[in-house]
Amino acid sequence: MHARVTLIAAARSASLLAERFDDDRPLDQAGWHEVQRAAPALLPLGVAELRYCSPTPRSRATGDALGFAPLAQPALRDCDMGRWRGLTLAEVTAREPAAVDAWLGDPRSAPHGGESLLGFISRVGGWLDTRPVGDGSRVLAVAEPAVVRAALVYALKAPPSSYWNIDVRPLATVSLTGHGGRWNLRLDAAAADRSGTAPL
Repeated sequence: MHARVTLIAAARSASLLAERFDDDRPLDQAGWHEVQRAAPALLPLGVAELRYCSPTPRSRATGDALGFAPLAQPALRDCDMGRWRGLTLAEVTAREPAAVDAWLGDPRSAPHGGESLLGFISRVGGWLDTRPVGDGSRVLAVAEPAVVRAALVYALKAPPSSYWNIDVRPLATVSLTGHGGRWNLRLDAAAADRSGTAPL
């Protein structure tokens, strides 16, 4: 049985220059405006039989603002960053440079006491592979950008290090088609520009 899973990155919750690990801040004003501008292109995705979201304020708010009424999925939570939660990369690098190097260089490493990159990718992939869908079903998930990145790495069976080479902007969309363990990346021409930024 084949399904189509469309992932939408949550709208922004703060300036991209102030991104923090495992950030749970709600949508800011810029984020709300982005959702309003993107709504005409994104609303048709709401026909999906199953609609989910990451359990973060901005993912829920993005989905609700688009009228999706998504169901929060614990498996779609952001990577557990342990004691680094709420800090910026610059702050952590200043405090623990060796730990940051270990984390960036080894996908099995979790020097922050949270979840390793490999564990995070596997968790998101496990969710992707266990969707209860019938043939031709459509699934929608509004998720944190990190979750979208992890899903792409898993679906494409790419090396974990490729996670760092994927840039997911707010409200970017991407679709995966297939079923448990066998996924294909689908890029649609209509997704070229929904919010004034490139989708991926």
